[in-house]
Amino acid sequence: MRIDLHTHSTASDGTDTPAELVRNAAAAGLDVVALTDHDTTRGHAEAIAALPGGLTLVTGAELSCRVDGVGMHLLAYLFDAEEPALLAERELVRDDRVPRAKGMITKLNELGVPVTWEQVARIAGDGSVGRPHVATALVELGVVPTVSDAFTPDWLADGGRAYAAKHETDPFEAIRLIKGAGGVAVFAHPGAAKRGRTVPESVIAELAAAGLDGIEVDHMDHDQDTRVRLRGLAEELGLLVTGSSDYHGSRKTVALGEYTTDPEVYGEITRRATGAFPVPGTGGA
Repeated sequence: MRIDLHTHSTASDGTDTPAELVRNAAAAGLDVVALTDHDTTRGHAEAIAALPGGLTLVTGAELSCRVDGVGMHLLAYLFDAEEPALLAERELVRDDRVPRAKGMITKLNELGVPVTWEQVARIAGDGSVGRPHVATALVELGVVPTVSDAFTPDWLADGGRAYAAKHETDPFEAIRLIKGAGGVAVFAHPGAAKRGRTVPESVIAELAAAGLDGIEVDHMDHDQDTRVRLRGLAEELGLLVTGSSDYHGSRKTVALGEYTTDPEVYGEITRRATGAFPVPGTGGA
């Protein structure tokens, strides 16, 4: 089985619609794909309706969190999307995305970059607006060559010149909410140092004690030494180890299925989840 547990669609900051994403996942030879848009489940229904035969969809979301001043993301899998407490928290984060983006635009304008809200809104379309949309605007304007190059201290990285904060959930509270909704919690790309400061291993240990299920180890932003270190940490803390592409369509160079999760780990995730079940494809639309 080929299993990719971290992808994004136009419901947040990917460039594939949810329907395109599942069709592309099947074409890439995946057996299982998770749709984990940022702080939203809005793409799930479209993905399910278009799900090709032979492909299973894991419903999920990537939740924006912050601990001790460090931003981090939690992948939440197979939770009840209508559970009121987690739904309310996702809405708080999502509703703060527009003022945050406008704050970044103001800072960019002060730095002499002629980006506008209209440009960023056009790029975001119906998606939940975020930094990648602002980064794409910088690429369009010729300020940086790629989206990744915008995520530096000069521009949009945490603490960067044009960075603006948004509402982000305390990860200990997020784990509690995910568990309360019957989901499984995995720390996304915990060693992605090029994105900014990373969460110390001591805090990851505290998160594990609070119910964190796993850490994403095989990821494009982790070099080999980081993966070895994180595998050792996972073994020490009794955490599951996942791998995934963090696919964003054409917004990133990584391909669907470039990194994958072991089938036994996937099986354990499905066993732990009580909020929702994986959806098997029946042919799609």
